Amino acid sequence: MKARARSGWYVTMCSVLFFAVASACAVAASPDSSRVQQLLAEGDGYAEQTFDNQMALQRYQAAIALEPNNFEVLWRISRAYVDIGEHMPANTDEEKSKQLETYQKALEFAEKAVVANSNGSMGYARRAIANGRIALFKGVWESLDLVKKTKADCEKAIALDPNNASALYVLGRTHMKVCEKPRIVRWPLGLGWANLEESVKNYEKAISIRPDFIMYRIDCARAYIELDEYDKARAHLNAIATLPTLDEDDDRFRKEAKDLLEEIKDE
Repeated sequence: MKARARSGWYVTMCSVLFFAVASACAVAASPDSSRVQQLLAEGDGYAEQTFDNQMALQRYQAAIALEPNNFEVLWRISRAYVDIGEHMPANTDEEKSKQLETYQKALEFAEKAVVANSNGSMGYARRAIANGRIALFKGVWESLDLVKKTKADCEKAIALDPNNASALYVLGRTHMKVCEKPRIVRWPLGLGWANLEESVKNYEKAISIRPDFIMYRIDCARAYIELDEYDKARAHLNAIATLPTLDEDDDRFRKEAKDLLEEIKDE
């Protein structure tokens, strides 16, 4: 009788476990989850292939309405707002105000992404990018706290994912931007850490991860020019003409690369 009781208890527990697993699988494969993945894919197509940032944002907003804490959607919304902001007119005070509001929305969603997943590298990278855009908008030397936050978030993103090309690039750009002022001026402001060698190091790592991304190469070339390493600059600038279009600004970058090559032709 005891053996039969134990057998019956075992069967009951197996049934409970089976239905629990089945329920979990049903939740995981819910229609909302499938729809979010579809919206993500559509949004990525607009963001990365046709460069229609408004349509990308619409898809991501539809996805976040279904899953408000979805990390992958949150950081993409932040990216979309930055991409939109970068191409907004900024000739009047009203236009400038709208552009700043757009960057602040990017920061808002990057913050939400960090909260949703504190171990997600892209959340910190997108927060660094949003803060960086706001700092550039307001003026780097009027936004020293934002510059320091940008550096800290880049370093956190890289610690979580050493192959986060976006974070490596932004860290390189931060070093380069801060180096526009002499170290003797920067040091009392807590910005003595910036140097062009670190800038190049981070740019080169980003390029090794995404060798076809033109923006990384042109900024790396600019850093090499500042260091008087013209052959290395030329190598990146010459490569740009052969690279595919992966960003909506690539045609402009190609022209800038051509102009830079002309400027340093005798160096």
